[in-house]
Parts: sequence; structure tokens; C-alpha cells
Amino acid sequence: MNFLSHYYFERYTGHSERVLGGLLPDLLKNVDKGYNFQPQRYESLFFNSPDTTHILEGWYRHVEVDKLFHGSPYFLNHCHVLRKLLVPVLAGTPIRPSFMAHIAVELLLDHLLIAEDLVNPLRLYEHLEAVKRPVLQRSIEILETVDVARFMVFYDRFLESKYIVQYAEIPNLSYALFNICKRIWAFEVDAEQREALTIVLRDYCSQNMHDFRAVFLFVQDGLT
Repeated sequence: MNFLSHYYFERYTGHSERVLGGLLPDLLKNVDKGYNFQPQRYESLFFNSPDTTHILEGWYRHVEVDKLFHGSPYFLNHCHVLRKLLVPVLAGTPIRPSFMAHIAVELLLDHLLIAEDLVNPLRLYEHLEAVKRPVLQRSIEILETVDVARFMVFYDRFLESKYIVQYAEIPNLSYALFNICKRIWAFEVDAEQREALTIVLRDYCSQNMHDFRAVFLFVQDGLT
């Protein structure tokens, strides 16, 4: 799941640090796709204070949510169908349709959460801004191999841009999807290709994702 969908499962928490923990694995991967950590390795260090304990609790919830979501029939079925629709759109690029379908389903869920007024993305940013700077920095330092300065620069830009708010409009998802793919492959796209992707996403969302709440209920029911 993407940022806003992860926040959905923490939206009633009273601890902003737990919201941060729920997004932390994806924030780290946005800084460097090689950042992939196992939270249990750092339990003793995160449990040193209540604030960092909340971060670890959010991190564990992130892992649990992703496991349930990625194994759900909903996710697998939509990826399968959307992949086929993306093949002609991505012709001439090195992008794997299966990869884009995976990310597209996740971004469309974020879009629907905003469109249906189920989650307020600005509230998510308020939580992240409320986390004390020393707590955030100490948590990143615990991971040892992370470039802390680089992460903090990214984090500040992430808060400033508030780009998740833009997911309210499907054309912005097209820009985001191509930008994500550019982290892996070298290619160029023109306005016509972006518009073609927007049409596929808009049509697919309106025609096939009316039942999107079901996957959130599926994950919620599976959480311990």
C-alpha cells in the first residue's frame, strides 16, 4: 500500500510517532531503494523511549498491512487486469506493465480515499510535522547504515511538497507513476503517453474499483 492507505490504519491514533512509523519503510525506500530493514533487529534500541516505541509499533503495523494487502485476492486480481490494459500504453518504454500495475492499484486506492473523503491527507502531514526532530533523527540513526543527512533533506521536501494531496486528481497519478518508474529505468514520455495513461486509470477506477472499501476491511479484519 502507498502512504495514504497506510495512514488509513493509523488515522485514529493519538501518537504522531506511530503514524511516522507506519510510513517509515516507504520513506526510506524513497531515499534509497536499497534501504530495506527488518524492524525486529532494532527492537531493543527503539524500546528505549516511548516515542521511538510508537515508531516501531507503526513500522510493525506497516509490515503486517503490506503482507495482508499484497496477498489479497483484491490486489492480485486488479493487478492482473490492469496489467493487460497498460501494455499498449507502455509500448516503446522499458517499463514492465506488471510493475506499473502494482503501483497504479496502490495509488488509485490513495486517490479513492481522498475522493470519497475517507482520509484527510493534510492531517497525515500534520502528524508528520508534529514528530519532534530529535526523535526522528534518533530513529534514523538507530538504523546505522542510513545517510541521516540525506534522509532529513528528503523528509523536509516531502513535508513541504505535500504531493499526496495532489492524488485527488487522476492526471497527477500519471505523473507520479512515470516518475516512480524513472527511478528504475531510463526513458522519456510525452504528453500523449501521459494522457493515454490517465485515460486508462480514470476509466479503470470508475468502472472497476467501486468496491475498494472491501480491501481495507479485508486488511483490517486480518490485523492482530
